[in-house]
Amino acid sequence: MKVDTGISNQLERVPEQVKAAEGMGYDGVRTAEMNHDPFFPLLLAAEHSDKIEIATSIAVAFARSPMNLANIGHDLNAYSKGRFTLGLGSQIRPHITKRFSMQWGAPAAQMRELVLAMRAIWANWYDKEPLEFVGKYYTHTLMTPAFTPENTQYGAPKVILAAVGPRMTEVAGEVADGMIIHPFSTRPYIESVTLPAIDAGLAKAGRSRDDFEISYSNMVVTGRNEEEFDAAKKAIRERIAFYGSTPAYKGVLEAIGVGELQSELNAMSKQGRWQEMGTLVTDDILNEFAVVGEPGEIAPEILSRYGAYTDRTSASFPVSDDAQRRDIIAALRAA
Repeated sequence: MKVDTGISNQLERVPEQVKAAEGMGYDGVRTAEMNHDPFFPLLLAAEHSDKIEIATSIAVAFARSPMNLANIGHDLNAYSKGRFTLGLGSQIRPHITKRFSMQWGAPAAQMRELVLAMRAIWANWYDKEPLEFVGKYYTHTLMTPAFTPENTQYGAPKVILAAVGPRMTEVAGEVADGMIIHPFSTRPYIESVTLPAIDAGLAKAGRSRDDFEISYSNMVVTGRNEEEFDAAKKAIRERIAFYGSTPAYKGVLEAIGVGELQSELNAMSKQGRWQEMGTLVTDDILNEFAVVGEPGEIAPEILSRYGAYTDRTSASFPVSDDAQRRDIIAALRAA
């Protein structure tokens, strides 16, 4: 199992962080699109590292066009000498239309088309195929030599998609190189919904599971002492409650028999009762979503629960001791 870690989107901190991640034994570093651009830090990460893989986890796909993403993906992959993975997610409609002022279609169908459009652009750049992509959401039919990248030796980056629902998950299996399972998942949901949908997508494309990388960063509750443990437990309860308030994620709660909790969390979120929402997450619910235990128990429990289908993880391992974190990483990588 490969192990990744997140890095800051504050550019001045990136060189030090990526060097520390390499020294700690991580396989890759990832950025998320939150309050800063997710791509700029990875340019610095590539510059200040030699082997570590770099990825967005995730960048918002529908905030950009396929051509824009194809260019960014090419440049980062070429500069890092083939170490970049383009991780994409859809976000939700209010953010796409109200925050980014971009179009919103049927998200799974639009994502499928966006990835295929990027692949058509890359096929033109790397394989000299004519650019003739005409779809419902995107059309790309013009490319001249002046706008074709010249440094094409490393080819296209890998593309992975974040997904929760079965339709987007099936799209990932069909057109992507891998998938990021949302942290708001449980083993019953993954085994009954996620994995069958991946298999259905792979079957559509005539591919096998060997062609596909699954990343799952499960939640973790641990600590060196009772104070650290309680702080981690509180934070994860609130995180579960935050995700659980989203109507699109109700199926995840239904898979563990607490679907009715979603409407209650949603109502509280609209009232701004964010911290109070966490108190509704019982120990039983917490244990469905998170690996809970002492630092030495974390890696064995992750492998026991998810090792059969998880190729890489980027769990944050909330321990303050570098030696303990290094032991967790080594144990996962050795599996």
